[in-house]
Amino acid sequence: MRRLLTLAIISLFGTVTGASAGETRIRVGNIDAVLTMPADVERPPVALLIAGSGSTDHDGNGPQARPATLKKLAEQLAQRKIATLRYDKRGAGGWKPEFGRPEDFRFKDYVDDAVALVNYLHSGKFSRIVVVGHSEGGLVAILAARQVSIDRLVLLVTAARRQGDLVKAQLERKQIPADILQPILKAIDDIMAGQIVDPPPRGLSIPPSMQPSLASAFTIDPVDPLKAIDRPILIVGGGRDLQVARLDFIALATASPMAKTLWFPDMNHVLVDVSDPDDNLAAYDQPARPLDAALVDGVAAFILADGP
Repeated sequence: MRRLLTLAIISLFGTVTGASAGETRIRVGNIDAVLTMPADVERPPVALLIAGSGSTDHDGNGPQARPATLKKLAEQLAQRKIATLRYDKRGAGGWKPEFGRPEDFRFKDYVDDAVALVNYLHSGKFSRIVVVGHSEGGLVAILAARQVSIDRLVLLVTAARRQGDLVKAQLERKQIPADILQPILKAIDDIMAGQIVDPPPRGLSIPPSMQPSLASAFTIDPVDPLKAIDRPILIVGGGRDLQVARLDFIALATASPMAKTLWFPDMNHVLVDVSDPDDNLAAYDQPARPLDAALVDGVAAFILADGP
């Protein structure tokens, strides 16, 4: 349950060569990031990879799951002559004082970070800038694309609902006793309405001081801003996704009827193929497990395709 609930002048302060070939650690403002460059390409396209919910690092790992989704995607795209920039979300590895007080965080701060990184990529070194959002990162990507110039947008297993509504739907699918579930659902509704729930109900360990931050994330509808984006869009979904339903995939595609879509029946939320429920959960802590190969091919083909 915790996994479900955990949801500028640009300056380069120096670089340190990363552990693997082609990787460079950089800092853009207060954001720590990793730039991966393919070999022997003068001006490659570049994809900004935006992680999903929680205090997720540049590899796509968090305190409760280590699938290394973004690291694997960056490595696979580099093999296909595509550069990537991936970064530590606010809170990854602990909260930095530079970000202010945690209770003052609002979801727009995630969007501002993504916009700053896109602006950093507008250096002339890249032939095309693509924003790739995974899960909650898809919402960040949609909102960032409304504020800064990009060439293409990729949404990986992204919800079409407000996050508060998505979390409630996820909880309702779990076998939680009604006397525990109903107060949690009511508290989420109250937080989304701008109220402070004090004390929070059993099972919802969100202190009152952090509830406005949660509300700022839980109340944004992705559909209307997606409709306003006039860049090429790719929408990707997986049939074994435990967190985002097929109806979200369909709703995003309906909101952006010119978008290309890819559906992988055996792919789960961390973009790997799984065989059964136990295998699905195990995949969240298997960083060496390969991504769905057709997914990588499809994303790469979309990034490299001719056109605007």
